[in-house]
Amino acid sequence: MSQPSIEADKNSKGVVVVVDDDREIRFFAKKVLEKAGFSVTTFGDGESCLAGLAQTVPEAILLDLGLPGMDGLEVLGHIKSLHRLLPVIILTADNTAKTAVTAMHKGAYDYLVKPPDQIKLTTTIQNAVDKYRMSVRLTQLEREVEGLGYPGIVGKSPKMKELFRQMDQIAASDCTVLVHGESGTGKELVVRAIHDNSGRKDKPFVALNCAAIPETLGESEFFGHEKGAFTGANYQRQGAVKEADGGTLFLDEIGELSLPLQGKLLRVIQERSFRRVGGSQDIHTDFRLIAATHRDLSEEVRQGKFREDLYFRIAVFEIEIPPLRQRQQDIPLLARKFVDEFAAATDKTNLEVSVDAMELLMQKSWPGNVRELQNAIQRAVVAAKDNVILPADLPMRLTTSQPDSGSTPSETAPNFVSSPGHESTATMEQIERQSIITALERNHGNISEVVRQLGIGRTTLYRKLKKYGLK
Repeated sequence: MSQPSIEADKNSKGVVVVVDDDREIRFFAKKVLEKAGFSVTTFGDGESCLAGLAQTVPEAILLDLGLPGMDGLEVLGHIKSLHRLLPVIILTADNTAKTAVTAMHKGAYDYLVKPPDQIKLTTTIQNAVDKYRMSVRLTQLEREVEGLGYPGIVGKSPKMKELFRQMDQIAASDCTVLVHGESGTGKELVVRAIHDNSGRKDKPFVALNCAAIPETLGESEFFGHEKGAFTGANYQRQGAVKEADGGTLFLDEIGELSLPLQGKLLRVIQERSFRRVGGSQDIHTDFRLIAATHRDLSEEVRQGKFREDLYFRIAVFEIEIPPLRQRQQDIPLLARKFVDEFAAATDKTNLEVSVDAMELLMQKSWPGNVRELQNAIQRAVVAAKDNVILPADLPMRLTTSQPDSGSTPSETAPNFVSSPGHESTATMEQIERQSIITALERNHGNISEVVRQLGIGRTTLYRKLKKYGLK
């Protein structure tokens, strides 16, 4: 039987889940909270609630302690282990509130005694939602202050700030995620960062590249096999689904899966159980699924190459990793990061990038994205002399071709020096001035588009227009 999904109205005051085996209490709470402007989904037991949280995450939960099967304290433990910021308000019939106090010690936000007063109910829920939103926003602000995002993922551009905001939301939840991104954008880095900042961070992280799995071995890779299940099966194998139990299963390039294997994966997502190849027993597993692809899966569904039901299951929360050509102002940050990493490995200290070399890097569209830039910097660090990276130190394909059409150098960063032995082809101010002029011309003087493309504030742009005598 399918479980109700947790849905939100964009105009609601917040998304709330009510969990109680008493139908009248569920009806009462839903009616009162919806009248107050909240979006409400109800569940009659803890198991169905946890299944619903695998699809999306609310902003507050009203949880009865006296549930059948898995009791309220056990459900609370699961929720707090996977959604550390999510406020849970306990419902209890115990007037002494002893069990509620125990729940508070286990991380509950507050408690209400049945039957709850309408005003107290709405006020408590509103306060909980406000606290949740504030906690999420605080995490985002801390990330912005740090500037460099997650470990290994660098960027200050608007698109990267938005990506970090989404990653903060996802890490605080346990919902299924679909990551879109071109080759070389760092999809696995993003997924790993989400896992390392989630409630499953102390559990396994298992990555499987679906494009690299032979079709004949796909089922064994996913689900494992029993000894003797087929020729060459000389031992029992766990499989990725079981290895990820309690943690995160990352399926890279999920669009490459065959249709039969897609069907088997769908069943595991729905039932949280599977059988090894050659096995006869159902094996239960609990994992958080994150998938990634460079394909347009909606188009693949239209062409019959990807199952629609599986697509809807994995695309609960979709994020897009921007290609490097859409975040050019991050190139100096990335270049500096890679220079420092590779210089340390080659015992070269105080290695800098010349203005000429940086200008060349900024002119490229980088079809191979961050990975291509990383390889170019690695080559340059090895070739560099006199602690300065020159254009000649970069790969030949960058120095012999014309600048990519449509690319605009963004604001440059510190630590670029002129090439020794000759004057730089342009000063830093000349590069900056020309970048602004190009952006103004391309956008026909539209200031909003110019600040968006350059990644600077409107006030900063006006100051620079005055500085360079531009109208």
